[in-house]
Amino acid sequence: MMLSSRVTTISQQQNHHSSSMALVPKPLSPFSLPPFQNPNYRLILTKLNLHRAPLPTLIVCKSTETDSPVSLPELDGAGPSAPTRGDIFLQRQQSAAFLTEIQKEKKKNNNKAVKVSSSTEPSCYGCGAPLQTSESDAPGYVESETYNLKKKHRQLKTVLCGRCKLLSHGHMITAVGGNGGYPGGKQFVTAEELREKLSHLRHEKALIVKLVDIVDFNGSFLTRVRDLAGSNPIILVITKVDLLPRGTDFNCVGDWVVESTMKKKLNVMSVHLTSSKSLVGIGGVISEIQKEKKGRDVYILGSANVGKSAFINALLKLLSYRDPVAAAARKYKPIQSAVPGTTLGPIQIEAFLSGGKLHDTPGVHLHHRLAAVVHSDDLPALAPRSRLRGQSFPNLSMMIDNPFMGRIRSKGLIGFSIFWGGLVRIDIMKVLPETRLTFYGPKALQLHIVPTEKADEFYQKEVGILLTPPTGKEKASSWMGLEAKHDLQIKYHDVERPACDVAISGLGWISIEPYSQFCKSSDSSGVEGGGEIGLVVHVPKPVEIFTRPPLPVGSAGGEWYQYRELTEMEVEVRPKWYF
Repeated sequence: MMLSSRVTTISQQQNHHSSSMALVPKPLSPFSLPPFQNPNYRLILTKLNLHRAPLPTLIVCKSTETDSPVSLPELDGAGPSAPTRGDIFLQRQQSAAFLTEIQKEKKKNNNKAVKVSSSTEPSCYGCGAPLQTSESDAPGYVESETYNLKKKHRQLKTVLCGRCKLLSHGHMITAVGGNGGYPGGKQFVTAEELREKLSHLRHEKALIVKLVDIVDFNGSFLTRVRDLAGSNPIILVITKVDLLPRGTDFNCVGDWVVESTMKKKLNVMSVHLTSSKSLVGIGGVISEIQKEKKGRDVYILGSANVGKSAFINALLKLLSYRDPVAAAARKYKPIQSAVPGTTLGPIQIEAFLSGGKLHDTPGVHLHHRLAAVVHSDDLPALAPRSRLRGQSFPNLSMMIDNPFMGRIRSKGLIGFSIFWGGLVRIDIMKVLPETRLTFYGPKALQLHIVPTEKADEFYQKEVGILLTPPTGKEKASSWMGLEAKHDLQIKYHDVERPACDVAISGLGWISIEPYSQFCKSSDSSGVEGGGEIGLVVHVPKPVEIFTRPPLPVGSAGGEWYQYRELTEMEVEVRPKWYF
């Protein structure tokens, strides 16, 4: 009985097994399986390193470019090596983040392409003016045949306009008028329009290199540069230091510049004394730019005719020794000339192998500089071409034939007026007999001394002839004259050093020495203590004058200049200067 029961059980199991075998489907080919069930498909995807979606859900997404579904494959592993729920969740999150990142990148590239295409207007590589073929006298003019040929071969970036060709041959062609522009000549763009082209800087992340002319330090300083540069870091570069008199101690000059900068409350990273002509100090500026650039674009900022284009050419020359990108950029570098307002638009230059671009910008035209009131034909007279040599009054060795020699020997300069060309007149009201005035500026402006009671008559008679600029009676007839009068009361406490400088915006400066050993007469006794000097300065109405601590120039400057003792906090905040 037990045996039959056991046989019956075995028979039932066999029947059950046979019925189960009947339900199992026949083996299929691996290629007939769906992708998520095909093990070979897993192997192929593993070798291709493709993304996979978790089992058993099949994720289908539509591409933004095509309508065909894209399936994200599954994770590898089965049995003990099968992915856990945590692995599946992480993979799902990574897949979603990956697709989102791709969509953002595509959108960013599309926006960037639209922005570049709308802003890349063909312009002259010499001055930045937009290229045009209609007005032959206007900046940016190119002949139609040349324009079409360059456009066909995609070489518009290598085009130099007709105005730049004339400037490169020494012609004086202005194009800027309006507030801060130049009277005379044709005016195609206003100073306000040029400033507007710099308004975007305050909203960008950039490195600002601000240039200041040492000969016209106060007039070209751009005290409100933060209105243009925003909160971007600033490197201060002092140009044309090669024009300072021989024997100048640049340690004293560097300290003087930093002191003046601190008084203007302009937060700068460093100060550099440079010469674009002799390349002095340019290497230090390059090192500072490479250190602080950090992938940002570099903008060269400064007032008109401060030497921005010349500085960029010097910068590219030194960079080209090690940087092939800068070497290629030198072939199409900005035009430099003595005409203020040479650059009329931003010029983008590929100058750094490490990334970021160099931008030459239009000069900021200031109404308070003499260049804004002088006729365009007389602009070259305002630019010093060689090293400055101070012209002093009284200079007893040079005034032997002067009819007022005896009066000057006995009483000094009191009651006399000194004309600096036709642009400046100084009436000496109160000085010591040994007081000396030394003029530093362009040699083209001659000095003339007459009694103050005859100064008005002398000016009306000689302006345009002996007193130039303005040059010629025709320009003198429309000349505004010296309408602005500034009364200066200058106090001094030490007769062993100059009391101050009187700086004329756009021209130069006058050093006031209360007691000069060169003017000491045989019957004069030593002077101790302080006193006061009275001067009246006449200039054209919009031109500004500045009284400032004396700039230590020449061999004597290093002797009388005094370094100020600094506190620990000042040492930390004070910018370093380099030469």
